[in-house]
Amino acid sequence: MAKLTFLGLGVMGYPMAGHLQAAGHEVCVYNRTAAKAQKWVEQHGGTMAETPKDAATGAEFIMACVGNDDDLRSVCLDEGGAFAGMTKGATFVDHTTVSAKVTSELYDTAGKMGLSYVDAPISGGQAGAENAQLSVMCGGDQGAYDAAEPIINTYAKMCRRIGDSGAGQMTKMCNQIAIAGLVQGLSEALHFAEKSGLNGRAVVEVISQGAAGSWQMTNRFETMIDDEFEHGFAVDWMRKDLGICLSTADENGASLPVTALVDQFYKDVQKMGGGRWDTSSLFKRLRALD
Repeated sequence: MAKLTFLGLGVMGYPMAGHLQAAGHEVCVYNRTAAKAQKWVEQHGGTMAETPKDAATGAEFIMACVGNDDDLRSVCLDEGGAFAGMTKGATFVDHTTVSAKVTSELYDTAGKMGLSYVDAPISGGQAGAENAQLSVMCGGDQGAYDAAEPIINTYAKMCRRIGDSGAGQMTKMCNQIAIAGLVQGLSEALHFAEKSGLNGRAVVEVISQGAAGSWQMTNRFETMIDDEFEHGFAVDWMRKDLGICLSTADENGASLPVTALVDQFYKDVQKMGGGRWDTSSLFKRLRALD
């Protein structure tokens, strides 16, 4: 069993850290809102710290799942940041979805300090985190990945190194690009069914068994039909991720016309007051056009 740190106890990090503690690891947690960390300790055991530096001191692996580039830089590089407390040879595993730019920056900084750094963004949503069924896409040095993989597998159903540093974040961008198109397609299909006077549930029961089937269809169509949009990844976070995708596409020359269009549809959802609705709320946008 290992001495671990987990930084960030949001809807994903809270259960992920819980799985690590339940597996017998010695886990110290840090959260910007200390009350959340206290609640986690009361529920799961382990310990909490007042700063990322204190939490990381003496740990073999430091896992992080925070909000964005600035949040990640802060928990790593601030005076009280994790890097300042890490022992040479320790490994930082970042589960946040961030830009490849900040990943490269932190990988280089870690290397100069004798630390290892693995970018390991996740997919699977809150339910995947709670049920230890996440898909984890990793970038970084092979040795660092090999050491971290058994720890990550505590809450993953799939964990794979895609390539060198940044490859994990690039793969997560592919994931978000694919999801954007899938959810819009499903929304349009359900919208078309409604306009045609069809029973949406009956339609999906049939088409989900053929080539149109997808995770989004299986897990989201009923809540979409029932006008319930509190079941997954928030629109605000999706727009953050799609912004990273589109910015990176400008740099590498990729053409993402559908992604750019769906990003604007999510902007419409935000204007409707749906920034905290889940990503399937693209369907609510179509209903609002009636």
